[in-house]
Amino acid sequence: MNGLDEERIPVIVASGQCLERDAPVSALDLMARAGRECLAQAPALADGVDRVSVVSVMSPVPPAPASALAARLGLSPARTEVSTIGGNSPQWLLNRAASDIATGRAGTVLVAGAETQRTMKAMVSPPPVPEEQALAPDPVVGDHRAGVGQAELDAGLIAPVHVYALFESVLAHGAGRSFEQHRRVLGELMAPFTAVAAAHPAAWFPTRRTPEELSTVGPGNRLVAEPYPKLLCAVINVDQGACVLVTSLAAARRAHVADRAAFCLAGAEANDVWFPSARPDPGSSPAIAAAAGAALEAAGVGVDEVSAFDLYSCFPCAVEMAAHAIGIDVDDKRGLTVTGGLPYFGGPGNNYTLHAIATMAERLRQTGGTGLVTGLGWYATKHAVGVYGADPPPRGWRHADTTAAQTAIDAAGADVAADAVGPATVVASTVVSGRDGRPQAAPVIARLDDGRQVAAAAEDEELAALAGRNLVGERVLLAGPLPRFRMAG
Repeated sequence: MNGLDEERIPVIVASGQCLERDAPVSALDLMARAGRECLAQAPALADGVDRVSVVSVMSPVPPAPASALAARLGLSPARTEVSTIGGNSPQWLLNRAASDIATGRAGTVLVAGAETQRTMKAMVSPPPVPEEQALAPDPVVGDHRAGVGQAELDAGLIAPVHVYALFESVLAHGAGRSFEQHRRVLGELMAPFTAVAAAHPAAWFPTRRTPEELSTVGPGNRLVAEPYPKLLCAVINVDQGACVLVTSLAAARRAHVADRAAFCLAGAEANDVWFPSARPDPGSSPAIAAAAGAALEAAGVGVDEVSAFDLYSCFPCAVEMAAHAIGIDVDDKRGLTVTGGLPYFGGPGNNYTLHAIATMAERLRQTGGTGLVTGLGWYATKHAVGVYGADPPPRGWRHADTTAAQTAIDAAGADVAADAVGPATVVASTVVSGRDGRPQAAPVIARLDDGRQVAAAAEDEELAALAGRNLVGERVLLAGPLPRFRMAG
């Protein structure tokens, strides 16, 4: 194998995925269920697990979910840890595990995560306190920064669907489409995702839908934030869990599971301008371009040589932005998901991408080839990319350096004005609808004539006239003290 040390070649040898539709369960229950399935595929590796990493959990868990999971699975790892918030976390943890195996800092790593928002929504009383509540908290790893700043908070930009809808408005405007026209295009984009979900055994909605079903606003598909109706949005009210086991090729051979190896070829991370209000182009992701480009180059793989993709898909714009950044068409014949995506496979909090990685590894074992997985956190803010293959990497695992690209991205951020007044041009916009279908809010990101940017919300008396309108490129008048706007002219 080109003289490479097999002790330093990271591979995924086992994975588990599960869901629960009926009985009430905890996130720890589902992680343990997925973990047992995972370890059953490589039982000889259980005693060698020296790290248990858990993806940040929104549902109730003990203070030490990784330690509690290890105890339930009968593992004795030297290290346990929990990630910070973010859908990038599963891929970030995989990149970290692969790097540590490649450098000898880890031998076998179990990565797990789960959410039980379906159970939580159905409960009429608080869940019972887990028996592992007394364990000391696990260390937290990852970027601890909050996803929004004061500018976003003042404009009411907290809910992900509202922020991602802003990004989508930029794409609609760039294509010369109204929100209604663009919504039909998004139905065409996402319908193939439903077909993939329909064939996935762990999908929450295994139902194939037409573009018209996804894009037509009606009683079963209410408008949430222009241009997104409900069926184009990630679904978090699911009970799903996943687990992946990463080890070295040498350890896999000793455990007689080398035939199950899916190779970790390369990985990279990068962040877009951190706060949405400061992004010079909210409809693009230079960070995905940097991370994906660096990871593919490090793996020695051209984008045309990738046989399968899973692009993070909380909302359609995340797919569009990633496809553009990577350099593929949104209707690429290879497809853009191996699971069905967050609106149809399910969006279990921060853990979706672990399902994508588990599914990608299984696919590569069956069909061969090369796969690329993306994960993102907050508001298309922090990104992680992984490249996987059915064959060993000629140069070994590579963790690509994106330092120069990150410096350039950070430098491009606009100054954000906290108390702006006067005329400005809208950069991104949406209209948020209530459950009754009436406009409830209309946040925008706007650019002042001096180049500063601001997040603002429409005055209440403006809302009725803004319904269905994409304001990108239009002029508004800003007033304080918290930024509010009315249409100019």
